[in-house]
Amino acid sequence: MKRAATLAMLALTIVGGAVAARASDPGVTPTTILLGGTVPLSGEAAAFGSVAPGAKAYFDYVNAKGGVFGRKITYKYYDDAYNPAQTVQLTRQLVQQDKVFAIFGSVGTANNLAIRDYLNAAKVPQLFVADGSDALGRGYAKYPWTMGFLQSYRGEGAVYGRDIVKRAPTAKIAVLLENTELGKDMTRGLSRAIAGKGPTIVASQPYEYSATDVSSQVAQLKTSGADTLMLFATPKFMIQAIVAAHKLGWKPRIYLASISIEPGIMAIARLNAPELTNGALSIAFVKNPNDPIWAKDPALALYLKIMKTYDPSGKPLDVYNWYGMTVAWTMVETLKAAGKNLTRASLLRAAQHLNLPANPFLLPGLTLKTGPTNYFPLANVYLYRYDNKQWVKSSALLPARA
Repeated sequence: MKRAATLAMLALTIVGGAVAARASDPGVTPTTILLGGTVPLSGEAAAFGSVAPGAKAYFDYVNAKGGVFGRKITYKYYDDAYNPAQTVQLTRQLVQQDKVFAIFGSVGTANNLAIRDYLNAAKVPQLFVADGSDALGRGYAKYPWTMGFLQSYRGEGAVYGRDIVKRAPTAKIAVLLENTELGKDMTRGLSRAIAGKGPTIVASQPYEYSATDVSSQVAQLKTSGADTLMLFATPKFMIQAIVAAHKLGWKPRIYLASISIEPGIMAIARLNAPELTNGALSIAFVKNPNDPIWAKDPALALYLKIMKTYDPSGKPLDVYNWYGMTVAWTMVETLKAAGKNLTRASLLRAAQHLNLPANPFLLPGLTLKTGPTNYFPLANVYLYRYDNKQWVKSSALLPARA
């Protein structure tokens, strides 16, 4: 009888152990965490590609200091060429074949919306992705496993609208927009902010993210007589638009989507049309490693050290690398908050309750804060003006809301 009881207890222990093993989430072990994502290393938006190496460099730095509760972070990313169809295929590969714990930092509005249904059905966290669309940021009830990192695109458009109301109350505005939620949301925010307050949108022209050129759209916008041009576009098309306006002899005041203001990108635009880039306006939330104002900032010293050690072939002056570290820092802090008993559910809970005022890569005064019904971690931004040398802060802290 005693022997039977012992055998029964042993059987329960074995079964219990097997159940516990099956219950552990994919991609996490006592010593490792596997994250995955997609970025455009090639194609029309390849400028964004350095986001991933920048993030990986920060993860490697954290690993060298012991990781998160003894777990080392592996970050596996694939090139989707900014094509949502490839994003879907590669994300399925990351989840089903590579067995990642979570999707992290994937780039692109249409891209992230394309994988959202699949990841939420599978209850795989899709966190801190490079998107600020309302469709994603306000979809928390139906899609709780998906959270962006960027400020609201509607909010960004509203910042520009409120600035125009003050700066040029009779402005006639033309809009070039990517035909995704990125461009549409920024335009909606702009429209709402200026409604009944003087400035008017006199023309708008969409373009497809798969297009090759936007010169014809810019020519159409010029015929509207607009004196202000909104470029709600990714870097390649922003530059094309600037060049096209210059060739047409059009000299509107320029506002640029914040995703396209990286200093290297601006240098190309400036060389082609300095009369248009001088005085251009946009919003910002990260420090710029090119700006002498941060020369003695500890964050810059840390960034340069990490780049030299863990991404020596990367370009330290590329702000997309800096952005990658900004988001990776946030992911590491979220993993810490998720606790030692790390699960996908605990990671989601942590992401839904962020209050992080100390991200060293963000501009002073910015806090990353979320809640179960607040999926926009960045609620505030600054307005910046380009003087053909640097982006110069031009406002106090502004709410990024529509």
